[in-house]
Amino acid sequence: MKRILQLWCFVLFTALGCTESNETQHGPSIDGRPQIGLQEPSISEASQPTAGFDEWIMACQKLPTNLQQGFRVPPKHVLPLKSFAELELEIDGFFGWSTNGVMNLPSHWLGEKPTEEEFFNTSRVYYEQPAIPFQPFAQKLSVPAGTEVVFHGDFHGDIHSLVQMVVWLNGHGYLNGFKISRSDVHLVFLGDYTDRGIYGAEVIYTLLKLKTANPDRVWMIRGNHEDIGLTSRYGFLQEFVSKFGQNRAAIRKISRIYDFMPVALYLGMGDNWVQCNHGGLEPGFDPSDLLSATNAVQFQFLGLLRQAQFIHRHPEILRSVEPLKRARFKNMFADFVPQSPTSPLVLGFMWNDFSLLGDEPAIDYDSGRAWVFGRAAADAILGNAGRGGKRVRAVFRAHQHSGVLNPMMRRLRASNGLYRHWQERDSSTILDAENKVLRDRLDHNEIRSIPDGSVWTFNVAPDSVYGKNCDYTFDSFGILSVRERFDQWTIRVVNLNVVQ
Repeated sequence: MKRILQLWCFVLFTALGCTESNETQHGPSIDGRPQIGLQEPSISEASQPTAGFDEWIMACQKLPTNLQQGFRVPPKHVLPLKSFAELELEIDGFFGWSTNGVMNLPSHWLGEKPTEEEFFNTSRVYYEQPAIPFQPFAQKLSVPAGTEVVFHGDFHGDIHSLVQMVVWLNGHGYLNGFKISRSDVHLVFLGDYTDRGIYGAEVIYTLLKLKTANPDRVWMIRGNHEDIGLTSRYGFLQEFVSKFGQNRAAIRKISRIYDFMPVALYLGMGDNWVQCNHGGLEPGFDPSDLLSATNAVQFQFLGLLRQAQFIHRHPEILRSVEPLKRARFKNMFADFVPQSPTSPLVLGFMWNDFSLLGDEPAIDYDSGRAWVFGRAAADAILGNAGRGGKRVRAVFRAHQHSGVLNPMMRRLRASNGLYRHWQERDSSTILDAENKVLRDRLDHNEIRSIPDGSVWTFNVAPDSVYGKNCDYTFDSFGILSVRERFDQWTIRVVNLNVVQ
């Protein structure tokens, strides 16, 4: 399977013409239409000074939106990044923190330790020979009471939403330029930074500027689109080639940063933790050892995912499933070591979803995506995540978006961009109700409490096919307030109008 993946990725690279050539290229836009010629940079070209904060913000604000451009990459003279070298400088800074900071301390890893030859070798990738193993990991982050944590969901190449958020955080005392200005603040980004939008490179650059300025305060979680298999098909690889040329070494380098992003971040203090990830629950991983670790920052490779063992120990998860599906579902779970984000099975932290209503089956399967967990299954999985009083109290995630106005997108829109699943006043009779009806039933307050066992989905940024087709123009992010007692934790929802 691993060899098949490697060959498949090689074919993709070859089909896209990703050879190390110095010829002028005509890279495609993400919708396949031809673009103007762009000269390819060399991976070894001298790094130029990066733009200062004000200059970078102003340059991004001047960019036409995804919608204005029809999702076509603008001419090179319009773009704020003039060469890959500018982006490469931030990538190298990120690699430097990842390979020389707390992540490289053996005492901060549980179980298997990362090695210099494989995990920390930034010149190799898991999908090309000579290959390194795919080694997804989870992270624990313990923060003191009084901490505020800013969360944002998918950007999908929407630089305008990210820049407007950064400007807001500067104006409200959270940031000073790219630097976090308060000791009680963290930023958590929930994945899917590129694809489906034409400014994925600018989004990555801005996030890396934040990360390298605040390496122990900014956390980038790996989404399902932080995967060469998806970026090859959904736009970022084409965008990258159009902007920086057909440079295979550069593409390898940008894809390698994803391997240093946790697929799950357990954030909290004492006995109370929130699971932060892009997709959904991963029943094969038990975070109990991670939550019990003494270090404030701790890492653990996922290793063997024991999905089949978990389902065997908890047969109640399948009891609500209709009999014809029950046996098939049981056989679909397996104990396996991930070889990629999607093989031999999809990685739940990056791919799985949740049902909308509390009375839906405990589990279902969406053949176009992955598992859909209901309230009963979530209770079983979260209830077994921790020991000695430590509990995963809630899930903060993104991912579950659609380019059509389906029941999920209706709820995200009515909830001001942050939707809590399984609300008591929701029902099947209003699945496709109008916005006013849903707002009468669903929580859309600015400040919200966090019920035990709740699951929260953050909306995708609006300068996108999602915003266009689902008729919203506002961006959304949340500010979590961590307190001594979990019943005092709250999240504040901030909305900023982005698309005019």
